[in-house]
Amino acid sequence: MNQKSEIIPLLREEEGVRYDPYIDSLGFPSTGVGFKLGPQNAPLSHYTFRIDDNTINAWLQSDVDAVKATMQKDAAVSQALTHCNQPRQDILTSMSYQMGENGLDGFHNMLSAINAEDWDEAATQMLDSTWAKQTPERAQRHAEVMRSGKWDPTYDF
Repeated sequence: MNQKSEIIPLLREEEGVRYDPYIDSLGFPSTGVGFKLGPQNAPLSHYTFRIDDNTINAWLQSDVDAVKATMQKDAAVSQALTHCNQPRQDILTSMSYQMGENGLDGFHNMLSAINAEDWDEAATQMLDSTWAKQTPERAQRHAEVMRSGKWDPTYDF
């Protein structure tokens, strides 16, 4: 059964959405789903616009497309993706989006477990990481989807 990707609603939920510009935790003017607007410590007064959902979704899709292209270039990640149904692929994409271009490179044991289709071990490896210590609730939700291969009951898409 082919499922459609839920990566956009997943990232909107996990990252949060802001329609007005704000200064992020590192001092960058940002908007939307963590989109950087300018250099660190730039005055927020330089960004006096409001964006809408269509703009946020278009920017987010562009970012997701770039993340997926990077994931395909990584042999280990690309191979693991072939073993994943759509919810699991979206979870890996979300992790890569959150952690950056090389984000999944350090998850060797998780990727090996995915290749073996040992979903319990893959989830365990996700939770045994610095990433899980930094964002424990998100990691727990993502691990549940990796374990079950289903959005329900963790997410309501």
